[in-house]
Amino acid sequence: MIFSVELSARAKKELRKVPSFIALKLQDWIEDVEERGLEEVRKIPGYHDEPCKGEMTGFRSIRLSRGYRAYYTIQRSKIEFVRIERVDKHEY
Repeated sequence: MIFSVELSARAKKELRKVPSFIALKLQDWIEDVEERGLEEVRKIPGYHDEPCKGEMTGFRSIRLSRGYRAYYTIQRSKIEFVRIERVDKHEY
């Protein structure tokens, strides 16, 4: 089970530019993962956790609002953890 989340330097930088409610939604997701585990949080329909396609293959995304997504990968080391790679405005 995965209960740890790390933000990349890029994600931290991008979070400074997004509206505060987007940063709060991501913080809620991180707290949910740390409390319940990633597998349980993926079942919550409000996050719309899904695998990415195309050039983002290998990443998963969560929906922070209609326009914003956070993209993450699962890192495997001694401890498995989620690493948030980017937070940006989603292009439709």
